[in-house]
Amino acid sequence: MQTPTHTRNTKTTHFLPDLASTEIKQLQKETADSFDLSPYFSDTLKNGNSAPELAIIPAGKYEMGSSNNEFGHGKEEYPQHYSHIYKPFSIGRFTITADDFSIFQKETEWFLRPELIWTKGKEPVINIRMSDAYLYLDWLSKQTGNRYRLPTESEWEYAARAGTTSAFHFGDEVTCKEVHFHSLFPYNEAKEKRRWYLPKCAPMAQALEVGTKPANDWGLHDMHGNVWEMTDSPWQESHLNSNRDGSSDVISSWVVTKGGSWFDAAVHSRSAARKKRLFDEMDTNLGFRIVREL
Repeated sequence: MQTPTHTRNTKTTHFLPDLASTEIKQLQKETADSFDLSPYFSDTLKNGNSAPELAIIPAGKYEMGSSNNEFGHGKEEYPQHYSHIYKPFSIGRFTITADDFSIFQKETEWFLRPELIWTKGKEPVINIRMSDAYLYLDWLSKQTGNRYRLPTESEWEYAARAGTTSAFHFGDEVTCKEVHFHSLFPYNEAKEKRRWYLPKCAPMAQALEVGTKPANDWGLHDMHGNVWEMTDSPWQESHLNSNRDGSSDVISSWVVTKGGSWFDAAVHSRSAARKKRLFDEMDTNLGFRIVREL
């Protein structure tokens, strides 16, 4: 697996939950300015097309995982602990789409197996293995001259939270207006132990186009729900003995995925939720989001 090199930032490390929403956005802008970039930007490919849009994520620290009083908390999210992001990075504002992947497909003659379900347009690309994601990332790196990779689990959760400590970046309650989850398994009703008979939103057995749901304070869409997202972190049964910079010394054929999906209950789309997947697994509810190093 690709493991990013983390360099300690000698400047003051912000504890993101101490900052207000306006300060979170200002920190993003200041970080972008330090790299002579906009908070949201795209690299240019050799063929003149734009690479997927990215958002600048500042360095900082936060509490990773969940406490046992968060509804949906599982033992795999224990213990809640401080995690440090020492280097700023940029991450895709959206998961990689079928349109994004089709450019790579045409340029490299990557083979699409005809028996698999495939998406189109701005829908998240699905039914690809992690090895295919690596091929795409290597291609992007060569096309742009910048290093692209998958996020670590810690980077992903840090980016998803954008300074928040709640179950979701928008609070501790969720409806289908904010997240695309399996409508038969809502969050608020289960949390309050209320009976429900009919879903409050129409069941949809597929992912939505990216950007359909509201963004967090760093401009990232669909961090909760729609499709599970690959990370480059090997699976551990909990956060016990986790490195505080988000790196991992574990070797495993399982990897961490984050974010939940249209196929899963809303509880699995919380910021802290995590699920293990085989390295060579593919699914109709599994996609990925990219990181571009700064």
